[in-house]
Amino acid sequence: MGIQRMDNVGIVVEDLDAAIAFFVELGMELEGRATVEGLVADQCTGLDGVCCDIAMVRTPDGNSRLELAKYRSPTAISAGPRNRPHNILGTHRVMFAVDDIEDTVARLRPYGAELVGEIARFGDSYLLCYIYGPEGVIVGLAEQLG
Repeated sequence: MGIQRMDNVGIVVEDLDAAIAFFVELGMELEGRATVEGLVADQCTGLDGVCCDIAMVRTPDGNSRLELAKYRSPTAISAGPRNRPHNILGTHRVMFAVDDIEDTVARLRPYGAELVGEIARFGDSYLLCYIYGPEGVIVGLAEQLG
């Protein structure tokens, strides 16, 4: 048997409230918050003494979710510079379809969003861009044309 669906993408953040605010401004909906700890959390992550605050945000259609996680213990480890280039192996990127790419970028700037490159036109099909989101995660935006 194969997979049923992709359930969520997890992003470890330093400032949970700021990350929630960023993704809510993008158009996602806060589904809930919780604290995760104990044996199951330790077993699943391969870490000892896990205590983690999480927030689940979902797309308006309810089909996609991000799990934002702030580790209380063990302390999160920095993976180096946050605004890394897109071609680093294992780079985290999530892509969202948006109605108006320029408006979306403008609305996210006060939340720390920076364009990785620039807004590009892919033929007559899409406007595309990457922005740096919370903790340097690259967030792709795509506006379908026509």
